[in-house]
Amino acid sequence: MSGKTYALMFIGIILGGCVGYGISLVYIPEAVDNYFPDNYRAKFDGLTETYRDLSGMYDAAVSEIDGLGGDIADLQASIEELQGHYEDLTEAHTALEGDNAALQEAYLSLIGEHEALGEALNETQESYDALLMQYMIVTGEAPFTPQTPPEGTIRKDFAWAYGDETWAITLYIPEHLYDYYSNKTRLSTADYSVYVTHPLDDDYISTIIAEFHDIAAAEGYDEVQQVELVVAFVQSLPYTSDDVSTGFDEYARYPIETLVDGGGDCEDTSILTSAFLDGMGYGAVLFNLPDHVAVGVDVDHYGNYWLHEDVKYYYVETTGEGWDIGDIPEEHQGHTAIVYPIIPVPIITHDWTGSTLNHRLTLVANIQNVGTGDAEHFKLLVAYEGDGGEIWNAVESTFFDLAVGEETTINLVANEPRGVHTRIVVRVLDAWGNVMDETHSAWLDTS
Repeated sequence: MSGKTYALMFIGIILGGCVGYGISLVYIPEAVDNYFPDNYRAKFDGLTETYRDLSGMYDAAVSEIDGLGGDIADLQASIEELQGHYEDLTEAHTALEGDNAALQEAYLSLIGEHEALGEALNETQESYDALLMQYMIVTGEAPFTPQTPPEGTIRKDFAWAYGDETWAITLYIPEHLYDYYSNKTRLSTADYSVYVTHPLDDDYISTIIAEFHDIAAAEGYDEVQQVELVVAFVQSLPYTSDDVSTGFDEYARYPIETLVDGGGDCEDTSILTSAFLDGMGYGAVLFNLPDHVAVGVDVDHYGNYWLHEDVKYYYVETTGEGWDIGDIPEEHQGHTAIVYPIIPVPIITHDWTGSTLNHRLTLVANIQNVGTGDAEHFKLLVAYEGDGGEIWNAVESTFFDLAVGEETTINLVANEPRGVHTRIVVRVLDAWGNVMDETHSAWLDTS
């Protein structure tokens, strides 16, 4: 054999010994333990188990990522679909905005047409009313039945002459106002201003005043002519005495009643006239003459007047047509007049009951303010009155105040005079001792 062959045999022997030694380490644990540290096998097994766990978690994570990738793809598809819907809705919204603008323009145009038609209707109605009233004045009858008034109102047509013209207005008076005033108890007072200053009809009276203002503005009337226009309107109303129209001898009407009833007597038309003039801003008063009531007005004029607080109030006759400002009918000339300004005033009424025991009168009085102004510093007096006007054993209450519509009860005790012919007198006095209301008992003889 050659040297080359011996060399190869030697190398094979060495490699075979190494391989055999390595195999002995793997298959003979005791040999391994002799060459490695203690617990190597347990640590190696633990690391192997950890490796397997991590490998499982890795595989699970890879699988989950693959699943999330599918979800992301689905979400992306949904987003693209919603984006398409959004673009469609945006386009529809833009179209609706255009439609809304067109409808708004059409709506505004219709409003303008409606207002124009309303104005034309009002003008036509006014022309119709004026022509109808002129026809009625000429013929004395209506050509056909007038239109039905709005529900809850009373239609009243008025026509009167002033300034070479015939004027006409149609009023629709609320029924509830007329019912309220016609059912009110009449006040026992000569101061009829309380019928003017009652506030419930102020708003409606102002609508009639607006009609007068429109006429005056159209004709260019000055202040005196405006007053004359109003006075001519009231003077055109028929004169009706109270006992004929109401069944009462004295029945003052509120302005609404006079308009609906179509007239009245002197105090009714004077109340109505002063309500108009006061509402128009003119100074107005009521004149109480013997058996007659008239109006005074503060305007630059001439003729008969009465002074009140240094102001000239020219006489205005409200019954009958043709009376100028300052003219007094002959039957009322030469008389004095009580002047009542158009201001809110308290009107005090009372009733009472009394009983006598051991010659001592116990009186219980109920006192009311039925006027239009507050009552301040009033008091109650009870006394016995002789047939010659003598006053015995008078007793007074302390002062009291009563607002509009309020009432109070007062108790007083008075000694009965002995052996006289007398009666009980009860008076409500103001702060100056003026008698505002008075009542009496029947005459009696005391023991």
